[in-house]
Amino acid sequence: MKQNKLNLLLAAGLILMAATARIVNHEMHLYNLAPIGALGLFGGAVIQKKSFAFLLPILALFIGDLYIQLFPSSPGMRGFYGMEQFFVYGAMLLVTVLGTQMKQINTKNVLGFTLGGSVLFFIVSNLGAYFSGMYGIGWQAFSTTYIMAIPFFKNTLAGDLIGSVLLFGGYSLLQQAWSKHLQKA
Repeated sequence: MKQNKLNLLLAAGLILMAATARIVNHEMHLYNLAPIGALGLFGGAVIQKKSFAFLLPILALFIGDLYIQLFPSSPGMRGFYGMEQFFVYGAMLLVTVLGTQMKQINTKNVLGFTLGGSVLFFIVSNLGAYFSGMYGIGWQAFSTTYIMAIPFFKNTLAGDLIGSVLLFGGYSLLQQAWSKHLQKA
């Protein structure tokens, strides 16, 4: 029972840290610079109860969206903004699925999966922006959607890389410390 409480507290802490990072970066107009993709990837790779792994990034996104909805930083800013939001949440679930495919946690895999997760999120979330008609319909609108999203991709990639280093690196350090503790006991 104590392990379940510890896991629950750890998950709640991760969700709150990711949601807080998203909110702070939003308030600073550094959109997409949040480690939520890294959280999904980490959850998929590390958490054994997969339903829980999928819940981590979705709750972090939802808490951030709820804050943005209730406390908009500028007129017209909404936390719940339409059909394309389903693509954002779906993309985050796909990043978590990608994390479940990481069979071995090492530097090369974490880097590769993080890059893959960022690209996957970029493609799927911006497909939602295209389908919403933000820039119109047709090939020109399709290419404009992705071109206009490039600055956001840079932030997504930076947030995911930083988040992955912290999450997977911290996890590795904790595993090593725990292993040494068990050897001494």
